[in-house]
Amino acid sequence: MAGTSLLALLDDMTTLLDDIAAISKVAAKKTASVLGDDLAVNAQQLTGITADRELAVVWTVAKGSFKNKLILVPSALLISAFAPWLIIPLLICGGLFLCFEGFEKVWHFLFHKDESEKDALIEAANSDEVDLVDYEQDKIKGAIRTDLILSAEIIVITLGAASAASLATQVGVLSLVAIVITVGVYGLVAGIVKLDDAGLYLSQSAGDSGWAKSKRHFGLGLVALAPYLMRFLSVFGTLAMFMVGGGILTHDIGFLHHLSESFVGFFVQSQGFAATMLAVLFDMIVGMIAGAIILVIVNLFTKVLSDKKEKS
Repeated sequence: MAGTSLLALLDDMTTLLDDIAAISKVAAKKTASVLGDDLAVNAQQLTGITADRELAVVWTVAKGSFKNKLILVPSALLISAFAPWLIIPLLICGGLFLCFEGFEKVWHFLFHKDESEKDALIEAANSDEVDLVDYEQDKIKGAIRTDLILSAEIIVITLGAASAASLATQVGVLSLVAIVITVGVYGLVAGIVKLDDAGLYLSQSAGDSGWAKSKRHFGLGLVALAPYLMRFLSVFGTLAMFMVGGGILTHDIGFLHHLSESFVGFFVQSQGFAATMLAVLFDMIVGMIAGAIILVIVNLFTKVLSDKKEKS
């Protein structure tokens, strides 16, 4: 009897773990583009931090990220248990926020591109007149706030993917995704911010052997690659926000879902790579349009509030 009970328990555990793994894969695919932006934003947050403090700052922000998820994961589970009807509205709100943030970046790049602010920030950070402790703490707080927003998006998307599963599976999926994402993102951030330092170290390798020359060339390549990698992550992150945000809206809003099917069907008659790419293109278009609309609304609302303050 005891042996049978143990086997039944092991079978249940195996099934649970299989469900967690399967749903986690789905959640990872849905949140991959948010992670691209998360990675780019967190790497950019460290601009101006002295080289010897970069890893310490990354570790501090990572700990803040874990604390964020300790709040977000139980909150998501409570919503799933007591107000599951909130999941779709939260997903839509999250999608709209991603579209807005993505379009705001594009708008700022096209019409408000100003490197002087960034140069002034770096110059201030390297100045002896600036309190680097306060400056560093401000950067850390800003990074943790940004992480809270992006982590909330990831948790809500993951919850949506696991909404039909049992409570135990949801706990496992959300916990697994939260841990893996945090370790993965901040591990990569640490690698990215130290990429140029690693390249500089290798470029100074002494010796005339072929191995030493190869290390020097590789190091110089890393130094040259670092700024381009940051630019790629920034562009990828922005595009990803439109893909994810628009995809959420397309999937969860009925008429947009039917419009997407009609859009794809107009060009191709069968499922395949072309159909997938057209669906992604439609998601991006929806994301850009939604982001533009939200940006206009936010700017109008801000202007109205500003005019009221001036009059009062």
